[in-house]
Amino acid sequence: MKRKTMDGNEAAAYASYAFTEVATIYPITPSSPMAEHVDTWAANGMRNIFGQSVRLMEMQSEAGACGAMHGSLEAGALTTSYTASQGLMLMVPPLYRIAGQLLPGVIHVAARTVGTSAFSIFGDHSDVMACRQTGFAQLASSCVQECMDLAAVAHLSAIKSRVPFMHFFDGFRTSHEIQKIDVLDYGDLAGMLDMEALNRFRANALNSEHPLMRSTVINPDTAFQLREAVNPYYDAVPGIVEEYMARMSGLTGRDYRLFNYYGDPQAEQVVVAMGSVSGCLQEVVRYLNAQGRKIGFLQVRLYRPFSARHFLDALPESCRLLTVLDRTKEPGSGGEPLYKDVCSVLQHGGRPVQVLGGRYGLSSKDTTPAQMIAVYDNMSGEQKDHFTVGIIDDVTHRSLPIGENVVTAGARTISCKFWGLGSDGTVGANKNSIKIIGDNTDQYVQAYFEYDTKKSGGVTKSHLRFGHTPILSTYYVTMADFIACHNQSYIAKYDIVNELKEGGTFLLNCNWSDENLEAHLPNKVKRLLSKRKAKFYTIDANAAAGAIGLGNRTNSVLQAAFFKLSGVLPVDQAVDYMKAAIQKTYGRKGDKVVRMNCAAVDAGLTGLHEIPVPAAWASLPDEPEEQDTVSPWYVRTVMRAVNAQKGDSLPVSAFQDAADGSVPLSTSRYEKRGFASHVASWLPENCIGCNLCSLMCPHAAIRPFLLNQEDIQRAPAGYVAKQATGKGFEGLRFRIQVDPLDCTGCGTCAAACAAKDKAIVMKPIESQMPEQPNWDYSLSLSPKPNPMNKFTVKGSQYEQPLLEFSGACAGCGETPYMKLLTQLFGERMVVANATGCTQAWGFSVPSYPYTTKPNGRGPALSNSLFENNAEYSLGMVLSVRQQRLRLRQNVKELLGETKDEALKAALSAWLDGFEDKQRTIELSDAVISALNATSETGEKIKAVREAQDQLVKKSMWMYGGDGWAYDIGYGGLDHVLASGEDVNILVVDTEVYSNTGGQSSKATPFGAVAQFAAAGKRTEKKDLGMLATQYQNVYVASVALGANPAQYIRALREAEAHDGPALIVAYAPCINHGIVKGMAWAQEEAKLAVKSGYWVLYRYDPKLKLEGKNPFVLDFKDPKYDLREFFMGEVRFNSLQRTFPEAAEALLAEARNQCRNRWARYNHLASQDYSRLLDVLEDYPIQNSPDKKAD
Repeated sequence: MKRKTMDGNEAAAYASYAFTEVATIYPITPSSPMAEHVDTWAANGMRNIFGQSVRLMEMQSEAGACGAMHGSLEAGALTTSYTASQGLMLMVPPLYRIAGQLLPGVIHVAARTVGTSAFSIFGDHSDVMACRQTGFAQLASSCVQECMDLAAVAHLSAIKSRVPFMHFFDGFRTSHEIQKIDVLDYGDLAGMLDMEALNRFRANALNSEHPLMRSTVINPDTAFQLREAVNPYYDAVPGIVEEYMARMSGLTGRDYRLFNYYGDPQAEQVVVAMGSVSGCLQEVVRYLNAQGRKIGFLQVRLYRPFSARHFLDALPESCRLLTVLDRTKEPGSGGEPLYKDVCSVLQHGGRPVQVLGGRYGLSSKDTTPAQMIAVYDNMSGEQKDHFTVGIIDDVTHRSLPIGENVVTAGARTISCKFWGLGSDGTVGANKNSIKIIGDNTDQYVQAYFEYDTKKSGGVTKSHLRFGHTPILSTYYVTMADFIACHNQSYIAKYDIVNELKEGGTFLLNCNWSDENLEAHLPNKVKRLLSKRKAKFYTIDANAAAGAIGLGNRTNSVLQAAFFKLSGVLPVDQAVDYMKAAIQKTYGRKGDKVVRMNCAAVDAGLTGLHEIPVPAAWASLPDEPEEQDTVSPWYVRTVMRAVNAQKGDSLPVSAFQDAADGSVPLSTSRYEKRGFASHVASWLPENCIGCNLCSLMCPHAAIRPFLLNQEDIQRAPAGYVAKQATGKGFEGLRFRIQVDPLDCTGCGTCAAACAAKDKAIVMKPIESQMPEQPNWDYSLSLSPKPNPMNKFTVKGSQYEQPLLEFSGACAGCGETPYMKLLTQLFGERMVVANATGCTQAWGFSVPSYPYTTKPNGRGPALSNSLFENNAEYSLGMVLSVRQQRLRLRQNVKELLGETKDEALKAALSAWLDGFEDKQRTIELSDAVISALNATSETGEKIKAVREAQDQLVKKSMWMYGGDGWAYDIGYGGLDHVLASGEDVNILVVDTEVYSNTGGQSSKATPFGAVAQFAAAGKRTEKKDLGMLATQYQNVYVASVALGANPAQYIRALREAEAHDGPALIVAYAPCINHGIVKGMAWAQEEAKLAVKSGYWVLYRYDPKLKLEGKNPFVLDFKDPKYDLREFFMGEVRFNSLQRTFPEAAEALLAEARNQCRNRWARYNHLASQDYSRLLDVLEDYPIQNSPDKKAD
């Protein structure tokens, strides 16, 4: 049996592919890679055990995927799907139908938290537990190898039993963990298949050759009996699964049972659990058994149907006390699902065993040996029931105390840990490293990658282990033989070296000389390096990568340095393997990229610099810590801990007053990540004051400030400001100020600078740190009235951005749109935010980038789900409207009785301007001032005061990406457009599912390569804007900020003023496009998209029809740029020539034709003469009046 290094998703997908004829899918983290593997394999002609390639169909939602799965099964094809979390919840209604009709489908679930008061992409069992009564059998895998083996068992058992299966494993902890495993042979799997059962399934399919009906409408007299008729099928499932597990055990030599017991045969205390915690528990049981403790662990594999007989047979007769661990929470229940199942089985089985229940590991909370030891200690001690472990519950006091962490892994296991920055290539390099070692040595390997919820730019931690025995350690590396810190800004922020073993190796990527290193390295780090007798090396990978032309992509440099220092492989051999992996990984990006990465490998070998560790460092004292007494409570308490990677230490009480998930705005300004190697620098002598740098900055880290004479006199030394010119600027100077610690170094501002000699250049962050006090001073300046019209490109930037320092990718094409929107309307915005990138970078705990104006007003935002954002927003619109109408009635009643003339005048003006969007703040402030000034009392004035938050007419927006608007949420969006309600919609169109890894959507253009379109998309892009215009009363605009910012501003103004639905579709360049010149040029890429005719700028304003004018206006004339050149500038198009060269030219040619045809259609629409549009109706054969009779 061959061995290969892969993660849990790939293992499950590989086994499932063997038995799958049709796969119906929809992307959702963390299950998407399973379907991506299937799509890639099918595109490359891989065959299942039936000799066919799988037919994969991406649907518009998980509900659609499961509906299609149902139909495919009904028609006789073995069908599979892959999902997680909310996606699985959307599948629930069809799950009942599939199970009810005894159709042998299989769904593979990377089990993930279901969103409640907050949204999490990480793993627990809340999703699969919500499906335990659907009728699907549920089979749990605990590690990557089991994902392969038990996925096959699930398919085989479903076919034989006729009961559909849900095969699940822990999201991220197992789905994304990489191990070297045995790969099952399809021939062996084909030999296990029950062909008679398969033939019966096919014979029972819907077919006009032997017609039948299913899914009848049943009455009370027979429905109960029909449901009970399925009992024999479910009764047979445990035996069928047991049979296939035995055959799999015989094939692989691994021991698979419905319930596997590990530990002392005479154990008195046993833990019951399932999923990835099983590996940790096996280690702990071995550890405690060696100390003489009679304990054990019972691993659950088949959860539904739950076989009481098999459970009782596996549980030692000696057991007197049992703890059941659930990785889910059911508020209000007497216990979690597995706990209640076990209690029921023991009660009915007559076993006198005391049962305790506990919760652990919710949302991928790391589960350590120390925590599991605490569970066993609880059985020997207090015997607390319904406990939690792994947190500090100082509110309801249900948590168990946890002792010091212990090492339970094998003594010969080598552990490594790498600290990186999201999108810097650290994770990708470590995936390559683990595969190189796994596939080319006899060592066992394990890799797990820890992320935060930011997009690129967040902290990543890679946990790697190597050993000569199987690795069961399903928890983070906390004591490492090798640690690498790939970003020098981390060394003072995080406890990195504290996790290094004695005699271990520490590698720091930095640009500091030996002298600067001495100054920058904190004393705590020096002390630990000395006490641990560490070997210490530095490397300037950023300089090496930059010199080669790789920018900040340091992954190949640092990967080579790791192989040289770790000694896991002979260096020459490792280099050969690395360069082969580079060819495989980057080959589709072109020879130049391959050559540069190979040069980076060589640079990694030669660039290492060993640093002597003086013994004197061991006695250095810690530097005094700054005490933060000024920041808000949330920042001091929650944010500081989370950002120091110490969020696990926060107690429940830190969230007690925000149990509903409410959080404060404006916390991102306190983060000051300072991770960019190069940041923007302003050259005032070259500046023309256009403000384009500020407009285009994705993170609001560069802004124009206006200063009067007093501001200039108080300014810090060296604070340069230029004379402002133009009407309204009298007596003012301006300055473009950069915030070095919040700049992400993308270079968008420098690329956007319109000055002949660039006024914005990128410089090393160290050289720009003196600008930080200047930034702080700039923020302290007194607010100035905007001297310009804010609805202009330059004038808009003198408005405060109410979106700043988000967790978006450097160079993000989405955030500038929302930032500008908040500058124009943020004071009165209420936003329904669709799940996706916009939520990942905008709602990431604990850094919230939306902020307020000095008066306290700002955007209010929340999220429901991916699929229902339009309906969610509509609910907000209806709610606000209803409350304002009630307030209007209260105002009218108060107006009839008040004697206060000032109050009467303010209320009358407010009533007259009830729908006035331009003056609503002014009118509302006048009412509030009058209410505060009046001495009158009474019920009516009290009612108006209590509802004064509704005085301002809100600007209602829904916001999200193309995955939501074009696909999963389109039905709801269509309904809202048809409703006629006054709601605004901003769709940032990246043309892929950016948040889940770049999967194809209906917005993906023809010929583009994306996940689920590995061979290029073969259908045309959906024209969302044109569809919306069919409702006649919907305002629609297609915009591209980088091409024409004035047009976007005009569209925003017109959309917000429009009384009815307004839709703006915005072209958003994305890192998933693979822009060859880099994300610094994302807005320039948007300009090229428009110049080439790829993206069309237009506005459709229904009000123009009332004036006899054409409502459709093209805002760009005659494409001039070669469309092919645009395509070749992005990897999503040009890579097709390397992966599928025979199809590439035809696809790109068709893509060009479609662009030309679309441009022609739009030109035709724009050229129509609406003043004569109705002339054709003069002879229309309808009577002018219903009373007029025909001759």
